[in-house]
Amino acid sequence: MTSIMLLTMLLCFALTVSVAVSIGLSAVLGIQITGANNLLIVKEMFGSINKFPLAAIPFFILAGNLMEGGGISRRLVEFARSIVGGVQGGLPMTCVLTCMIFAAVSGSSVATTFAIGAILIPALVRQGYPNNYAAALQATSAELGVIIPPSIPMILYGVSAEVSIGELFIAGFGPGLLIGFGLMLFVWVYCKIKGWGKRDGEGRLSIGPAIKQAAWALLMPVIILGGIYGGIFTPTEASAVAVVYALFVGMVIYREIKPSELIPILKKSAISSSVILFIIANAGLFAFLITRAGVPDAIGQWLTSVLQSPFWFLLGVNAALFLIGMFIETSASIIVLAPILAPVAVHFGIDPVHFGIIMVVNLALGMITPPFGVNLFAACTVAKISLDRIIPYLLPFVLVVLACLMVITYVPVISLGLRDLVYR
Repeated sequence: MTSIMLLTMLLCFALTVSVAVSIGLSAVLGIQITGANNLLIVKEMFGSINKFPLAAIPFFILAGNLMEGGGISRRLVEFARSIVGGVQGGLPMTCVLTCMIFAAVSGSSVATTFAIGAILIPALVRQGYPNNYAAALQATSAELGVIIPPSIPMILYGVSAEVSIGELFIAGFGPGLLIGFGLMLFVWVYCKIKGWGKRDGEGRLSIGPAIKQAAWALLMPVIILGGIYGGIFTPTEASAVAVVYALFVGMVIYREIKPSELIPILKKSAISSSVILFIIANAGLFAFLITRAGVPDAIGQWLTSVLQSPFWFLLGVNAALFLIGMFIETSASIIVLAPILAPVAVHFGIDPVHFGIIMVVNLALGMITPPFGVNLFAACTVAKISLDRIIPYLLPFVLVVLACLMVITYVPVISLGLRDLVYR
């Protein structure tokens, strides 16, 4: 049954059937092979999304869209530019820093790509940067949206592997900062070599006026993260607070969201949320079947017999996840693989929170690697270019993130140091 399901899924991928439908069709076929009642399909799919923490997904997506429409994103860009925009290559560095700040609220890389890319990709092109470089930079920087908490993939991992979402969130700060500063250092050096961005500082605000203009926008991550770690509300409740705050600031303070614009924003958010939740439902059914077939136990036993040490286990898992992330959507990968791999990681003495961060960072790379990188499609849509034009400029960014991933993998204190200070 498992072989037939996997072959069906791969065949659907080859025929360019969407990831969610491919997983769902293979799972339904597995139900038919086992002769189980078809009601099991509905039961397991509904059970996969009938979890309170998953309510954060549509709320964070809506919050990101409200930030884009309400002028919060633009003010965050001006604030970031006031900090790093004065040096050569300051505008690309602004892109990375803005995505880091925006990530502290949105939880979604695609939302970050559209919200920040709509502002910064045209700005980069006006400053003389190649359009395809700007798109590659934006797609990579937006990856931080799922690494710096709050993060939708971290919520999914916490639910799937039964790990504290609060601990995952606080463990994500170190890796997120490492990758963010690594990208900023790289673009600064790259622009120096290329001779780009010598006039990036023109027209930027000084730090004082920028803070004043962005004060309400900057208060948003303080409220969200402070509320979570202060025990005022849970990560799921924080997503609803983010929506209320973004709506209040966009409509009352900045007055850039008109009542007539709410319906399009809600529609856009509902479609994005439905896509993710549909993937989760299908992946949940698939995971149920392979778990009942004993596949996780078999893989766990095989891994422990072949990979004899934590070092080789982590290296093998990273290589496998990198390849998987290129073809399967991040949410689906986490839901299917986390229950399989997390127990094996614990067997090797690896902290499940640290392992979750490794999974999220690695699979986030899949968002910027062809052929199914969702960030690439989003960035190319904003930049109005084809996917093939972005690849040459994308490869160095992927290598930078891969180097950071190796450091995160083998230096656990980057992920667990802050967690241990807060929770231990």
